[in-house]
Amino acid sequence: MGWIDTHAHLADTHLVVQLEEVLVRARSANLEGVLCVAVDEETSLQCVELTSRSEMLRASVGIHPNYGQLASAHAWQAVEKLAEHPRVVALGESGLDKYWDDCPFELQLEFFRKHWALSRATDLPVIIHMRECEAEMLDALQQEFANGTLRGVMHSFAGSLDTALRCLEFGLYISFAGMLTYKKSSELREVAKQIPLERLLVETDCPYLSPEPHRSKRPNEPAWVVHTARVLADVKSIPVSELMKHTRQNTLDLFSRWNSTEPASVRLP
Repeated sequence: MGWIDTHAHLADTHLVVQLEEVLVRARSANLEGVLCVAVDEETSLQCVELTSRSEMLRASVGIHPNYGQLASAHAWQAVEKLAEHPRVVALGESGLDKYWDDCPFELQLEFFRKHWALSRATDLPVIIHMRECEAEMLDALQQEFANGTLRGVMHSFAGSLDTALRCLEFGLYISFAGMLTYKKSSELREVAKQIPLERLLVETDCPYLSPEPHRSKRPNEPAWVVHTARVLADVKSIPVSELMKHTRQNTLDLFSRWNSTEPASVRLP
């Protein structure tokens, strides 16, 4: 039994060129799994392909809110097809972002809704990105919740306690990344303290958000999820081993296709 990094951009050029070494260090840090997260059509395919290189790896497929304006006419059809692959355990990352203005907000919403429709059709959970748009995100989630309890995770959560509690009401999990370890993140640690153990996940969001004591180093990598986990365990006043047990089971519960033994029948482009 080990840790699972539930959000790693291993298709990033800084990580994919050293993937074997990254996975060796991950295993040495007692990781048993890493979820390769996509941001567009190209990385969706790359993430699925990477899963053939290690039993540790699983993939998500989807369109990030900051990449929607770059999506080709057939990008969403490609995502739908790749979602059939047995090593794909999630959709996304998708969501809403008002920090960057590259993608029109209405287009972000359009793709976000498509992810939820596909989630309902496939039972795959959605990995949710939210940046500087808590009210808009809650409105969008409330609309989707009208169709039933949501399966997904608020990734690299940095919002308010009120937002976190609403997300829990919708059925979502809450995942924390390296920001939890930063000295200035006392309010975020207070939020984490209030999240039930059975709804917590841990992640790196690598190559970004390197945790302390590696904050000044790039790229971040899956092995460093243990630093965030130690802080989270301290916040929850529980042994690290107990946090591992809970976050591991939560990961397998949410990403229920993780241990699928179904053979890969989807032909990759």
